[in-house]
Amino acid sequence: MTQEIVFHEGAIEVDARLIAQGLGLGVASLQALKRASKVTSLCERGVGNDLGLHRLTFFYGNRRFRLVVGQAGNVISRSSIDFGDRSLLAPMHKPGT
Repeated sequence: MTQEIVFHEGAIEVDARLIAQGLGLGVASLQALKRASKVTSLCERGVGNDLGLHRLTFFYGNRRFRLVVGQAGNVISRSSIDFGDRSLLAPMHKPGT
């Protein structure tokens, strides 16, 4: 079994199966949507009491999938939200807005 989350040379690699499952998609659909920039992501590095943690958030349409990950790539928590008919505002998909 491969590790789902790997830190490598300053980058974070997340297994597509994990993201697809969290967003309620198939892996092939996820890959096509990612190439079309329809699936976006945000990575936040913890500070203070959260030092060493990363929050990885993936967006698709009205869905959000979030992971909190430790330094070793271990998933500490995960959550999926489908906002139904309410779409997410574009600024929620981008850092610093």
